[in-house]
Amino acid sequence: MRDFPADFLWGSSTGAHQVEGGNTNNDWWQWEHTPASTAVASSGDGIDHWHRFETDFALLSSLGQNAHRFSLEWSRIEPAEGEFSRAALDHYAQVLESLARHGLTAFATLYHFTLPQWFAARGGWLAPDALDILGHYVGQVATTLGDLIP
Repeated sequence: MRDFPADFLWGSSTGAHQVEGGNTNNDWWQWEHTPASTAVASSGDGIDHWHRFETDFALLSSLGQNAHRFSLEWSRIEPAEGEFSRAALDHYAQVLESLARHGLTAFATLYHFTLPQWFAARGGWLAPDALDILGHYVGQVATTLGDLIP
């Protein structure tokens, strides 16, 4: 068996839309609820990681993990263009603090497949100002949460 360095990171990952539950303001939620959708089932409450993250991270730590990659749900953080939710940003600060308490190095993904509905309606990544919009979101997250992300 191969020996791994002492600082090797063992971990797992999650995607917000798949695990948090209740991500009703993104394009995938909208797609899941479109009558012509091929979605077999709605993501619904997922595994309710939004409320259970503390217990989830304790479990990961107890399994010997020391890292976790998770995503920030853009549609929660910026539910309408230019409007940033203090509650969502505070929640993700609590998530990052919990990861640190449980000895899990945090890897935060700023965009993981879902778009806020308002951005998708503008054309998403094909909108002429898409990179500016993403930059504004990333700047807000970096300013608010950057000190908590290793």
